[in-house]
Amino acid sequence: MKIEKNTAVTLRYTISDKQGKILEQSDEPMAYLHGGYGNTFAKIEEALDGQEAGYRVTLELQPQDAYGLRDESLVQTIPKTQFPPGVKVGGQLRGQGEDGQSHVFTVLKVKGDKVILDGNHPFAGKALRFNVSVTEVRPATEEEVTHGHVHGAHGHHH
Repeated sequence: MKIEKNTAVTLRYTISDKQGKILEQSDEPMAYLHGGYGNTFAKIEEALDGQEAGYRVTLELQPQDAYGLRDESLVQTIPKTQFPPGVKVGGQLRGQGEDGQSHVFTVLKVKGDKVILDGNHPFAGKALRFNVSVTEVRPATEEEVTHGHVHGAHGHHH
């Protein structure tokens, strides 16, 4: 079966930087609903459109086509007193940015009585290489199309 709108695509992936250092890879296959639902990057959908299980591709994505450009307004300095004891570099928490949107913030630095948080995705601002291998393609169910994402194994769970 070919990948087209309203197909459930299962794949494995590896993300690396321009130098080839692996930044992330799928331990388990992941599934997404193909066809402009925003479940994966548009350039990846474009490359997979019309392909079948077994297809492999390596794509170089610029920041704007992947995790976006860095937004320095999402870097904030907060008094350490506003955190529970034991706040550590690399820790993550959900909060609201100055833009009013909910973000996951990563603790960049703990400096004296201040904590520096970054609401950017860790890969924001980076050109990335995606190695993608399609393992399965099937028609999406009506419920998946209605919900806009794949259900079940490797997909979204309600």
